[in-house]
Amino acid sequence: MKRILFSLAIPALFTVVSCSKEKPVTSDANEVTTTKDGSRFVLDTLNSNVEWKGYKVFKSENTSHFGTIKFESGDVTVKDGKLESGKFVADMASLTSEDLKNKKDDLEKLNGHLKSADFFEVEKFPTASYEITKVSPSVEGDYNTILDGNLTIKGITKSTQFKANVAVNGAEVSIATEPKDIMREEFGVKFQSPAANGVIKNEVTLQIRVKALEKK
Repeated sequence: MKRILFSLAIPALFTVVSCSKEKPVTSDANEVTTTKDGSRFVLDTLNSNVEWKGYKVFKSENTSHFGTIKFESGDVTVKDGKLESGKFVADMASLTSEDLKNKKDDLEKLNGHLKSADFFEVEKFPTASYEITKVSPSVEGDYNTILDGNLTIKGITKSTQFKANVAVNGAEVSIATEPKDIMREEFGVKFQSPAANGVIKNEVTLQIRVKALEKK
């Protein structure tokens, strides 16, 4: 299974999916056209996450950090055997780097910086979210579905489209989006390290992986 993630340099940035528990600061949101009609499936938080990857200087595997963000909650609705709606809330405090997991000091330094006011201000904005506003079938390429939705990070909401593979199998729904670049500066994440340390790229690559189980 491909690993995909969010983008940043020395300290990387998150991504995924992000919604704050506070009032949105700004919003460029899609109108929600989905409904809650149908069967409700609850997010399996142990088997769902956002994968992120960030870059510095040049977008390459040699100058990147990657990791995960866990979900706090979420659900989807299925109607007539097809995905109808969904919303996923990410726990920003769970943001961590995977590439540094064997380097404890470097890991703590990077994670702390990413959660600070320089990046995601996790104390002020503890969650991030993605709400699906429209579900459309796709007949081209490697993905069977197009998801339109609203991505919220640091209280800023932007309409964001993902290609995804969606499967409804009895009491389980799985969703795996494409790796998607977002522009971190559009979400108020504007930190830049000294040029000597390498320029942090604006692009952050996110991929959402969701497993949801039917609520009986």
